[in-house]
Amino acid sequence: MSLLVVGLSHRSAPVSVLERAALSADAQIKLVQDTVAAEPATEAAVLATCNRIELYADVDKFHAGVAELSTLLAQHSGVGLDELTPYLYVHYEDRAVHHLFSVACGLDSMVVGEGQILGQIKDSLARAQDLHTAGRLLNDLFQQALRVGKRAHSETGIDRAGQSLVTFGLEQLSGGTAVQDWARGKKALVIGAGSMSSLAAATLARAGVAEIVIANRTADRAERLAEILNEGAAGLARAVPMDAVPDELTRADVTVSCTGATGLVLAAETIAAALSGRGPLAWPGTDEAPAAAAPDATPAVRQSAGLAVEENCPLDLPAAGFSVLGEAAVAGMGAAELEQHAAWVDNAPRPQSTPDEAEAIAALAAAAATVGRIPERRRPESVAESARPEPVLYLLDLAMPRDIDAAVHRLAGVRLVDIESLADASADAPMAADVDQVRRIVSDEVAAFGAALRAAHITPTVVALRTMAADVVAGEIARLEGRLPGMDDRHRSEITQTVKRVVDKLLHAPTVRVKQLAAEPGGAGYADALRTLFDLDPETVAAVSRAEDSTEKDRGPA
Repeated sequence: MSLLVVGLSHRSAPVSVLERAALSADAQIKLVQDTVAAEPATEAAVLATCNRIELYADVDKFHAGVAELSTLLAQHSGVGLDELTPYLYVHYEDRAVHHLFSVACGLDSMVVGEGQILGQIKDSLARAQDLHTAGRLLNDLFQQALRVGKRAHSETGIDRAGQSLVTFGLEQLSGGTAVQDWARGKKALVIGAGSMSSLAAATLARAGVAEIVIANRTADRAERLAEILNEGAAGLARAVPMDAVPDELTRADVTVSCTGATGLVLAAETIAAALSGRGPLAWPGTDEAPAAAAPDATPAVRQSAGLAVEENCPLDLPAAGFSVLGEAAVAGMGAAELEQHAAWVDNAPRPQSTPDEAEAIAALAAAAATVGRIPERRRPESVAESARPEPVLYLLDLAMPRDIDAAVHRLAGVRLVDIESLADASADAPMAADVDQVRRIVSDEVAAFGAALRAAHITPTVVALRTMAADVVAGEIARLEGRLPGMDDRHRSEITQTVKRVVDKLLHAPTVRVKQLAAEPGGAGYADALRTLFDLDPETVAAVSRAEDSTEKDRGPA
């Protein structure tokens, strides 16, 4: 059997694909169960985070395993196999081990060096153990990955190479200001009470916010998180029901959302409504105070604020500050809509209607005609932006799929940081020198794990050989007693020990050497050679393996 991993992550797929492929907790359980029920796999575990979905399995056929695991990922994610396949990566045997160890050390994270992935790996193993889908291979693999990750963090300065996604997101929100200085005195709203939301709440508390409001669909979890936060600072936190979120938004300065919802938690209209009750926005370089709804707000908000929507625009796009060259909100629009807008741009006498913009719209429409929607661009071309007021509401969306409507990018007075913008920001982050040291640790640990795995592969054969030798000794002693019935106990014991020592000495050097050879790359064939040379019963070897596997299933996560 061999280790196989099939998956996709922020490194292989755009956020829009990761968002659509995100698996609920129930879907993860069903995926693991269906994987072990499939013919090529005997063990399975799924590692699903906000920026990766990976399926690990012990398979007996590589090509059949890749096909089956890819199909299962597509079925359970809801993304068609043809669309999902270009974004999938495959790792096999030692490369699969290297990949998981790198993930555990934070080398493959969006923010290099973050340690939260260790908890997610531990949860993945615990889930597989609860479902009885983790056998000896995956138990050993995931537990060793946890040890390697802990070693990387304790022996190197990888923590200095990056922070948790929460800390990195808050740094992006603060716009270069120290998070403690930026957050001090602010009112925070945290939506969700899971591990990521709890980490965000704790980070904000340490940064010195004046108040933290926790909203969660399960009231008990929100209240419990508030109680924990209040242990450090009485009166800092309070819990509210989810239907109180719109009101809390009108008072919050910073909002962090990370829930398991499959749809949007905060629509653009909800954010716009919260902004409308805050009074005039502060525009840089001017004493004027335009209405709360900015020129690039949604049409409904602009109309409610008495601002004009561009007349006859088929998409109701605003007159100022819009360009398809860098506008994220056009992602997902259909070809027909953009074709209408392209025609309108060509014919409308607007100063901002340029040939470049018309060509860009036409190109996007052509792309949409082939894939059914506007493809998401990870790095849109930069465009000149109109002046925007200082943010009064900071939004951090750490959910996958996203909790907050990406259209709020178009609202003045709002700064939104989400998984997509974090991916772009982290791509340019400098790498610490400690990363090289962690890579060396990973390489050494992969070699050691591979050697141990190959050595373990021959152990049942060696045990079966020694069992056969013990049976031969017992048979010969019994035959000797039959020929010498008057032999006393002292002589019988001495003869028995002598025969056993002869057999042990004859077997010692070959069995030690064969374990050494089997641990080397390409050493898997020594087990077969040993079984052939000594005519070992395959069922005896298999019985030893089954006994070892049953022992492994009782082991818990590290």
